Amino acid sequence: MEGAGKKKTLPTLHNLAGLMRKISRSSATLGQFLMKNISSRIEKLGFDKWFQDNLDPESFEGLEIARVIAVHKDSYTINNGDNDVFAELIGKILYSAASPIDYPAVGDWVFANFYDKNTFSIIHDILPRKSLLKRKTPGKKIDFQLIAANIDVAFIVQSLDDNFNLRRLERYLVMINESNIKPIVLLSKSDLLTSEEIVSRIGKIQKIMPRLHVQPFSNENESSLKNVKELLKLGLTYCLLGSSGVGKTTLLNNLIGESLFETKTVREKDSKGRHATTSRQLIKLDCGAMVVDTPGMRELGHFSVETGLDETFAEIIELSEKCQFNNCTHLKEKGCAVLHAVKNGQLSEERYQNYTKMNKESIYNEMSYLEKRQKDKQFGKFCKMVMKHKKNRR
Repeated sequence: MEGAGKKKTLPTLHNLAGLMRKISRSSATLGQFLMKNISSRIEKLGFDKWFQDNLDPESFEGLEIARVIAVHKDSYTINNGDNDVFAELIGKILYSAASPIDYPAVGDWVFANFYDKNTFSIIHDILPRKSLLKRKTPGKKIDFQLIAANIDVAFIVQSLDDNFNLRRLERYLVMINESNIKPIVLLSKSDLLTSEEIVSRIGKIQKIMPRLHVQPFSNENESSLKNVKELLKLGLTYCLLGSSGVGKTTLLNNLIGESLFETKTVREKDSKGRHATTSRQLIKLDCGAMVVDTPGMRELGHFSVETGLDETFAEIIELSEKCQFNNCTHLKEKGCAVLHAVKNGQLSEERYQNYTKMNKESIYNEMSYLEKRQKDKQFGKFCKMVMKHKKNRR
């Protein structure tokens, strides 16, 4: 009887193993079908292999993938490869969000449900991000402000006139390098300077950042605009960063081929720009590239940007390896190779000061943010305790 029992058990286990293999092959086939269907619809919006490799097909059962193309005060506009659709967040996100990073940004990919013949949608979750551009909120408030997500290349736009500023450029580069985004510098208003002056200013940039791609152009010169257009590649997402008045919106209109967005002139008394762009949105160009226009930034604070600082100030990091002490702060220690380089002219005083300023700022803001989060948690616990006490008294 014992042997007969074994004969019945073995075929059963064998059949189960075969069934599991069939299910596995079926799941793989289903996953491939879903991914093929997804990519064919939204790859034109930048959904590339990176996102496919970081996506679990089972995680979006019953949901569609769409890209956030505009952020409004309490709502969004998303695109599923077919149409722009008004969207709101599901309550789960609103309830569980601990910081601005937990909310969608322009350029994010999201899971969403669509209703009423694709005229309304609900965002359920955010897909893994390839990159995230963020800065400290302006003013004294210590928190993140999202700029854009899933950016491949950041165009830092500075004008060759009074706006040209190496220290400001370094600040943008720290933010971009921290986000693992490729930076390219666009120098606008090249029609206002001589060729010798343009070459001189490009040389100042490449002296401290020799590998950085720098492209001068003029919004009034079609030939130089062609050089900018050639930088745009099919399927990649770009963003325009820079102060107000440097020509970002005019450049965007030129890339689109028509004046869709309002532009404003700079003030004559100080050459400072006025905000023409007041919100962030993603625009798809005819060449197949996507561009995010951003409002001009007069204040660009950082925190948690150690990688960005190291990449932007690579020569300072290299010098620090020769310091006498491993924990050298490069402020007043004897045997500091960085201070020695400043003293003998190997490293400019202005670049050194900008590095130390951003480093101190980053450390201070990070500590303040952690303290703020801790206070928020303590306040939340206090509120729960009070509510529980009131409930027990009833």
